[in-house]
Amino acid sequence: MFTEQLCETLGRWRLASRRLPQQGPLRSEDIAAALPVFSYVSRRLRFIPEGGALVEVTCRTIHSRLLLRPSRSFNELALGVFGRAQKRYKVRCCGVACLSNHLHLLLWVEDAEQLRKFMEYVNGNLARKVGRLVGWRDKIWARRYQAILISEEERAQVARFRYVLAHGVKDGLVSHVRDWPGIHMARTLLDGEPLKGYWHNRTLEYADRQRGKDFPASKYRTEEELELTPLPCWEHLSAEEVRQRVTDLVEEVEQEAAAARAERGLPVLGAEAILSQNPHSCPLNTKRSPVPLIHAGTKRARDSLRKAYYAFVGVFREAAEKWKKGNLGARFPAGSFPPRPPFVREPLRAGP
Repeated sequence: MFTEQLCETLGRWRLASRRLPQQGPLRSEDIAAALPVFSYVSRRLRFIPEGGALVEVTCRTIHSRLLLRPSRSFNELALGVFGRAQKRYKVRCCGVACLSNHLHLLLWVEDAEQLRKFMEYVNGNLARKVGRLVGWRDKIWARRYQAILISEEERAQVARFRYVLAHGVKDGLVSHVRDWPGIHMARTLLDGEPLKGYWHNRTLEYADRQRGKDFPASKYRTEEELELTPLPCWEHLSAEEVRQRVTDLVEEVEQEAAAARAERGLPVLGAEAILSQNPHSCPLNTKRSPVPLIHAGTKRARDSLRKAYYAFVGVFREAAEKWKKGNLGARFPAGSFPPRPPFVREPLRAGP
């Protein structure tokens, strides 16, 4: 039944008839073979395997504008939001890098609901506070956050950690990761510098103003800290061993970036130029690349997670079809977000 519904819905795609079997039950392997073709038709379902997982979260500003340009005020308010969200939703943060037009977070979450609440709080509050700070009245984010699953393999987790760690250097903005003037995990992991900011309670401030009370701004400021935890694959290591591994990775990315700049004959932009940029401006070119479903170190791990995801999608889509036909008792897979109830056309009638 699900095969027929899928082929009927996506019948205009010729590839569907070649990828999906026309007879017999639909296996998870069939779903895994067919659904990647349609992965760009709509948003992917949010999926976290049972027991939790490490995810790489990316948020990009609208038009890639430099609305997140580093400054003391921005760094403090953003860390205040991150720290407060972490305290509320108990999310483990393994890495963070915030550039002028996008940010990356490495988060370990228990399920998709915990991730949703954390990112909803972060993006909503950052949008309001950043818009007020830089005088931007339109939306801040280009779209909803993107979260990519990372397998349990050390190779995969370290690779994504290294990618986030290299931000600022690999882009030719600064020569050393410590030189990035914005929010970056490097100084915390290498030098022990805390990621501290402030949360400004504007609700309380507004209430006091309505009562005619005038207090200093410090009354409404609460210090918050974003705490970093080791990668799941490094949890067995001591703090000194973790620091040494981070130091080795930093040396690698800085040497690679220096060699790439020398080959192309390009200088770094520098912290002073970064801080003087107009936050309303946007780059002439923005790098775009397809978003992978999963980050894995081996084909076996990637196929295992893909199979679990597409089986999850298959159960969800089948339940969604029943839901759309009025069967509100349709059972959705655990860890999913069911659609909203359908529109009620007929007026409610009192019982006999």
